[in-house]
Amino acid sequence: MRLFHQLLLVSLFFVGFTFASAAEMDPMKKYLIIHADDAGMSHSVNLATIEGMEKGIVSSCSIMVPCPWFKEFAEYAVANPTKDYGLHLTLNSEWKHYKWGPVAPREKVPSLLDSEGYLWDDVPLVLMNAKASEVETELRAQIDRALAFKIPVSHLDTHMGALVCRPDILEVYIRMGLEYKIPLMIIKQPDAPSTKAFPWLAAKIAELRPLVEESGFPILDSLIRFNSGDTLEQRKAIYLKDLRDIKPGLHQLIIHCGIANEELQGITGTWKKRDADLRVFTDPEVIAEINRLGIEVITWKQAHDMVQSKKTADASN
Repeated sequence: MRLFHQLLLVSLFFVGFTFASAAEMDPMKKYLIIHADDAGMSHSVNLATIEGMEKGIVSSCSIMVPCPWFKEFAEYAVANPTKDYGLHLTLNSEWKHYKWGPVAPREKVPSLLDSEGYLWDDVPLVLMNAKASEVETELRAQIDRALAFKIPVSHLDTHMGALVCRPDILEVYIRMGLEYKIPLMIIKQPDAPSTKAFPWLAAKIAELRPLVEESGFPILDSLIRFNSGDTLEQRKAIYLKDLRDIKPGLHQLIIHCGIANEELQGITGTWKKRDADLRVFTDPEVIAEINRLGIEVITWKQAHDMVQSKKTADASN
């Protein structure tokens, strides 16, 4: 049996892994978007994200438009339009020596910038300083630039959670998705760390969620985020535990892919974790376990299509 599974996995890699598809979501099934953040951040992250999608089970990614290597990944996205690309809407430039500024002209978004003209390096500084009107200006600039490059954008999400740090900023985020008619990452019920950091968040999401539902956008049942575990073995073990704990519904697992080269080591101390994430989600054993658990790995585009199908069917009944 083990040999059969190994041969099956080899054949999957040769023909290309096919993600699940269905007309409508089955409430009894477990759907998972395996999502690589930070595409466009650097060349090594771009290479790793592409490898995860082409040789592994990474089903979706999101792109940081303000970053230095955005154009490289945008060209890949345009050349490979069937894959799934979101925009990792960015208000932070978190690394010490590797920095980026806004897409909008600096004079139009001064509340988003530090003394050197870069985006703030952490979320609390966004919370304390950012004007919602300038957040809107910057988000529009990022979305418009991505669309100008002809990226087939499937969804919007938030880098470092900055877009959920204040009620007025969350409202801007939701409004951008509705206005551009692009699904956005939102959770039915925020997890404990999020509600602890932002006690108002659950009530605000409950208030805004009907607008998202009315638009026919998918809403996540859970967001699985994992940042601990220093070694490949540790991260693989905890990811496998997370996968085994998934319940029926629509979930997103966030990972960060990277290649452990000098470029990535010079940017971030998380380079080992990013390299491990790539290895975990291109590992045939992990892919086999996902299949064994009956988890259907899907893209944001597929999730949106399934929700739209149900909305159309309900309207015709």
